[in-house]
Amino acid sequence: MNDRVEAADEARRNFLKTGLGAGAVVAGAAVMSGSANAAPLQAASIGRSGLKQPPLPWKDSALEPVISAKTIELHYGKHHAGYFNTLAGLVKDTPLADASLEEIILATADDDARKSLFNNAGQAWNHNFYWNSLTPEKTAPGGRLLEAINRDFGSVDALKAELAKTTIAQFGSGWGWLVSDGGKLKVMSTSNADVPFTKGMKPLLTVDVWEHAYYVDWQNRRPDHVQAVVKDHLDWGFAGRNFSA
Repeated sequence: MNDRVEAADEARRNFLKTGLGAGAVVAGAAVMSGSANAAPLQAASIGRSGLKQPPLPWKDSALEPVISAKTIELHYGKHHAGYFNTLAGLVKDTPLADASLEEIILATADDDARKSLFNNAGQAWNHNFYWNSLTPEKTAPGGRLLEAINRDFGSVDALKAELAKTTIAQFGSGWGWLVSDGGKLKVMSTSNADVPFTKGMKPLLTVDVWEHAYYVDWQNRRPDHVQAVVKDHLDWGFAGRNFSA
């Protein structure tokens, strides 16, 4: 095993230890939102992602030519880092200063008064998850995930087609997702910083369709970018571990 593959595996293991993929299942988890009358929020599972930007699981040139090192430099180094930096300022000296990303997201979801907190925490988390949804090597689903794909979509190709279609169709900035909803696989999209686990669904993998994810390399050809990512760069091992967690 070469150094790059070992580093990627280690980064993914660290993510699964601290992020949603290895989180404990929560049924009616109550997260303090700062309001005495706040209702408990629910999630399919919740982890303990820190408020420091984690390293990429692969080199910045590893996904070329589909995603260039220049795009990674801007996307990871500027946009993703910016969400973490802004979030750090927003939670400083507040009750959420020691909370995880997941806890901040759940505490501020649907709270217009704290939309900035939600947006920055959601985007920090979404990008953590996105980088781990991608891999330089072409992978394929297996095990329980493959069985569920065949059950719910008929075939891997049918799932990929549905995921690409739904992701491409997302109007404006957002994300395409493969999720588990009570054990049943679904494809969905979310806008801006929204995340599926605030609605009780477990994310398995995601594709970013904010313009900064593809415009340097593909300009306005979002469909071509999405098709290329779905075809060759989704980490089905990561999706499978999330499904089984």
